[in-house]
Amino acid sequence: MSGFCTQGGPSRARVRVLIVDDHQMFTASLAQALQSESDLQVVGQGTSIAEARDLMASTAPDVVLLDHRLPDGDGVGALADLHRLRPSANIVVLTATTSDRLLVTAMEAGAAGFIAKTQQLDDVLDGVRAAAQGESVVSAKLLTRLLPRLRRQGGGGSAELTEREREILDLLARGLSNADIAQQLTISVHTVRNHVANLSAKLGAHSKLEVLSIAVREGLVDSV
Repeated sequence: MSGFCTQGGPSRARVRVLIVDDHQMFTASLAQALQSESDLQVVGQGTSIAEARDLMASTAPDVVLLDHRLPDGDGVGALADLHRLRPSANIVVLTATTSDRLLVTAMEAGAAGFIAKTQQLDDVLDGVRAAAQGESVVSAKLLTRLLPRLRRQGGGGSAELTEREREILDLLARGLSNADIAQQLTISVHTVRNHVANLSAKLGAHSKLEVLSIAVREGLVDSV
């Protein structure tokens, strides 16, 4: 997961985290661990998609940890609906499986990344912080494996991208973080974030991973 994580910056408001998982012991333990961090705040815990919808509106989370298997449906299948309720939320899918098919579907639906339930607590904490910063919660190695599996339509796409935006797209496809891209292009991290935001707006994406999935589908990424 470290391929996209960034170091903490200046002091800022606590990251508001919503956890949606039907295994209550797991959820309670995770909530306690997150809440013990000075920069994180658990604002809600849900056990179903229906509860997730209600809590998205009432708790205004920055990051959502969403199980992909819930009693009333598929968490990945609910991503689009949850994004409509709070477009600014970064949704990280909690998985008991790391099948490429599931992860690709989550990417295409706008997930900010994935955390396997078998990962260490530190990985979860890093992932939440990375997602809150708009980074993708996925390792460069896994991203390299998934990108060729995305659907492609080709044709160069309809979005009009600048030369710099295309350059940044190629670097994103290599798994670089905003800080890595800034260093490589000798520009500020703030400038990189602005370019990524512009890419998201032009492509209608909710996350870096969705930016990449759309870019691959429309033939905008040369390095994949």
